[in-house]
Formats: sequence, structure tokens, C-alpha cells
Amino acid sequence: MLELRPTCEHCNTSLPPDSLEARICSFECTFCVTCVETVLKSNACPNCGGGFVQRPVRPSQDWKNGNFLGNDPASTTMKHRPVDLVAYAKLVGAINGLLPEKR
Repeated sequence: MLELRPTCEHCNTSLPPDSLEARICSFECTFCVTCVETVLKSNACPNCGGGFVQRPVRPSQDWKNGNFLGNDPASTTMKHRPVDLVAYAKLVGAINGLLPEKR
């Protein structure tokens, strides 16, 4: 079950469960689309090197079998850890343009 983390790890912008602005990697590191596109400028997670995808939106009402936010609420635990841009540049250099599925 995805945690649906509440904020961008870099800028701490709010990313509620219904946000279309949230981007996650396979480890659920969570960033806003603005940070991914303007700060990171690369499809590489600064924490693990994985690629980003748009975070899915969990239904807010019970359409079927209790699969909704009411039964599986979003996380309230914030993980604010701004990206070290020097270390990130080294990571991106090491990845050397490899697509996420080739890393």
C-alpha cells in the first residue's frame, strides 16, 4: 500500500492524497513536479537513483470493497530532507543518461 506522503521531500510543499503534482520513485521518495522539473532537472531520484512517475490518486470514497482513503489513509509523516545538489550532480553523472529501466 502506498504511503501517500504528505509533502515534497525537497521544498516541503503540501502534496495531499488527491494531488496530481506528486512524483514518486519505486521506494516512494516523494517530490513535487516543480522540484523534479526545475531543481533536479533529471528523471533520477536523489535518494536511490530510480526514475519518477506520477503518484496515483487513492479514491476518496468507497466505490468497491472498502478500497479508499477512509480505510487506508494517507501518511501524515513528513520527510523533509532537501537535496544536496552537489551530491546529486555526482549521482546524475554516474548514471550517465541511463534510462530508469536500465539502471
